[in-house]
Amino acid sequence: MGETYAQSREAPRPTPPVAKGKPNILWILLDDAGFGASSAFGGLINTPTFDRLANNGLRFTNFHDPGVCAPTRAALLTGRNPHKTGMGIFPHRGLSFGFPGYSGFMQPKDGTVAEYLRDAGYSTYALGKWHLTPDEEGTDLGPFDRWPSGKGFQHFFGFLGGATNQYDPELVEDNMHVKPDGRHLNAQLIDKSIAYIDRQENLNPDKPFFLYLATGATHAPHQVDQEWIDKYRGKFDEGWDVFRQEVLEHQKKMGIVPADAKLPAREPRVPAWNSLSADQKKIYNRFMEAYAGYLEYTDHEIGRLIGYIEAKGLADNTAIFVMIGDNGASREGGPNGTLDGDLKLPDRDNAGQLDELDSSFDKIGTREALSNYPIGWAQAMDTPFREWKSDVQAEGATRNPLIVYWPRHVGQGFREQYGFVTDMLPTALEIAGVKAPSVERGIPQDPLQGASLTYAFADAKAPTHHPEQYYFLFGAGAIVKDGWKASFQYRPDGLDTTWAFPRLQTIPNYAGKEVWQLYDMNVDYTELNDLASQHPDKLAELQALFRKDAKENDVYPLINWSDVWNTPQWQALLKKGAPYHPSVKDRAPIN
Repeated sequence: MGETYAQSREAPRPTPPVAKGKPNILWILLDDAGFGASSAFGGLINTPTFDRLANNGLRFTNFHDPGVCAPTRAALLTGRNPHKTGMGIFPHRGLSFGFPGYSGFMQPKDGTVAEYLRDAGYSTYALGKWHLTPDEEGTDLGPFDRWPSGKGFQHFFGFLGGATNQYDPELVEDNMHVKPDGRHLNAQLIDKSIAYIDRQENLNPDKPFFLYLATGATHAPHQVDQEWIDKYRGKFDEGWDVFRQEVLEHQKKMGIVPADAKLPAREPRVPAWNSLSADQKKIYNRFMEAYAGYLEYTDHEIGRLIGYIEAKGLADNTAIFVMIGDNGASREGGPNGTLDGDLKLPDRDNAGQLDELDSSFDKIGTREALSNYPIGWAQAMDTPFREWKSDVQAEGATRNPLIVYWPRHVGQGFREQYGFVTDMLPTALEIAGVKAPSVERGIPQDPLQGASLTYAFADAKAPTHHPEQYYFLFGAGAIVKDGWKASFQYRPDGLDTTWAFPRLQTIPNYAGKEVWQLYDMNVDYTELNDLASQHPDKLAELQALFRKDAKENDVYPLINWSDVWNTPQWQALLKKGAPYHPSVKDRAPIN
């Protein structure tokens, strides 16, 4: 700069990064769905959109997650293990702790896929469930560091909590709560998704987008218009035992599971269908009809988005990833199901609860109730695996379907390589031709812990690039290495069938016994044969590996539900009468 303009030379004008020619990337994440729910993976619920994408793309049948809502989302968006991001449990009061792995506060050192793609020239949009904002930061005053806008998303339309009323959601647009329009949340999410893409196509069609659509469905409350419930009237009259057998046979015929796969025994908490009364069968069936309609309607609305992308001529340049669930199906409806969103326990008067449900029969699954189905249907949705959401020692909690659809870039077929949600961010970066930064806006970044899945796109026989993974949640854990799996729960002898978290207060020394099991998943697909006593050396090897991974990933201390229950924060929540799931307007204090 001289004294005059003539003596000076201007610096080049800063220009934003250009990503012209890069593919669009669409991530779709459902909630609490279960491996065996959708017809795309052998289930008895019609999901024609997912079927079409899967039939013309890739089905990943060995894809996993941390077993519950917020940890899955943290791992998915950052490409790092959940405890490493501080999201070992939840970002809620009473469910976060003053330890690095459980703080509930994600840090800038763990940048997100949206931050990395935004800085590479992508538009970034998030819609639906977020569940990564601490309760203290959830008002319109912020701070917004852990809102979507603080994590790389240029626009957000959805809800910050873990669950919401589908017809009267706690709705946020960008950095402000807004009033919903009264329609089902799915319809609002898809309309907004289409609006975002349409606006971009009008303003800058050469700029690629990354769109993350995380539906509130099919998490409770199960709510849908009556016409979708009616489609399944009488479809499940034979009950959950027959349902599981039929789904397993479908999965075998489709090639999703091995021909010799066997069903685990019915959970001891689930009664045989034939032992139920006529009233129980009628009520339980209605819950399942509502859930099935809810899932099919979700598939229908997602189909509108896919149809729009195809109609705009964007399909060949849009890599679509559909994760049918962030964990296994939910047992939180208790033995009979629920209409009020609260966790149901077996110590209530069973006949009295059934009378209450019968008197409100027509409300089940509609906007007039906060419904969740009985646990027998949760086990059925996880066919062919054991257990359910949050029980991370078993595949029923952690294995969910993944569909990859990208015409002219990805072929058709099945992929059996082990994968984990941390693999999604490296996959997106490789597709976009973006290198993970070592520094993000001045903040040194932790290394990524996932591996891109693109190696498997063209080679069904390629060995997995993610051979080892730990799990830990609520006193249950596991370690997977080269197809071997060692798993454990903390429990006293004979008391491993407790129903629900608050019940743990009645169990003395709940954290006192560590029970390990060992499975060879290469030959034992559904974890039926515990080999711990036969291969003590292999078990010891995997136990040592779990301890190593736990130390490196900030998993220690191992926090059990009994630890949570006894904290002053949790007891204070209970004294306030905080619901397990949200009311029409309240934030959920848990997942």
